[in-house]
Amino acid sequence: MSFARHAVLFIVLAAALGAAQAQQKLYRWVDEQGNVNVTDTPPPLGAKKVEQKTYGGGASAGPSPFELREAQQNFPVTLYTAPSCKAPCTQARAALNKRGVPFSEVQVWNEETNAQLKAVSQSNEVPVLTVGRSVQKGFEQGAYDSLLDSAGYPRAGLLPEGKQATPAPPKGYVPPEQRADPSRPSAEPVAPEPAPKLGPYAPRFSSTTEPTK
Repeated sequence: MSFARHAVLFIVLAAALGAAQAQQKLYRWVDEQGNVNVTDTPPPLGAKKVEQKTYGGGASAGPSPFELREAQQNFPVTLYTAPSCKAPCTQARAALNKRGVPFSEVQVWNEETNAQLKAVSQSNEVPVLTVGRSVQKGFEQGAYDSLLDSAGYPRAGLLPEGKQATPAPPKGYVPPEQRADPSRPSAEPVAPEPAPKLGPYAPRFSSTTEPTK
C-alpha cells in the first residue's frame, strides 16, 4: 500500500473517530417526585417523559454532561409561580426552557406554599427564581442570565430547549374571584412600585434594583 493510500486511510479513520467522540447523548427525564433531571446515562426504570438528545461535542459545540450535573448539584434551580400569575410567570418559565436549564417549579397557592415562598423571598410575590441560595424576584432576562452564568450553567443555545409546560392548577385550588373568603393567602404577580412623588424643589434621581446575589 502506497504512502498516499496510508495517509488517506489515516485521515478517514481519524475523522470517523472524531465524529464518534463528538456525538454526546443527554437524557432528560422526570423522577417520581416530579423533578426534571438531565444525565448522560439512561434514566432508571419508572422515569417519566424520557427524552434523548444527541449533540455535537468539542470545545465549541457544547458543554459536557459533567458540567451540567455539577451546576445542578451545587446550584439547583427552582421557579416559584402561582396559578393566578399569567404573563410574568410564563415569561420566566419560557426563559428557562429556552436556555435548556433543568428546574423545579413550585406553585404557590395555599398557606403552606405561601410560607415556603416567604421564607425564600420575604414576600408573597411571584415569579421568584432561586439559583442555589441566590434569589431573583420578578422576571428580568438579564438578571436570570447573570445568575445562571454565575452558577456555571451552559450559555443559551448550548443545550436542547426544554419543554416544561405550565402546570395544571393544584387539586383544591380555587381562583381568587371564586373564593368565599377573599382573605385567604395567595401569591400575586410582582408589580413595579410607583415612582415617589417629588416636590418642586426635590432633587431628581433614579433608582435601579440589582438582582440578589
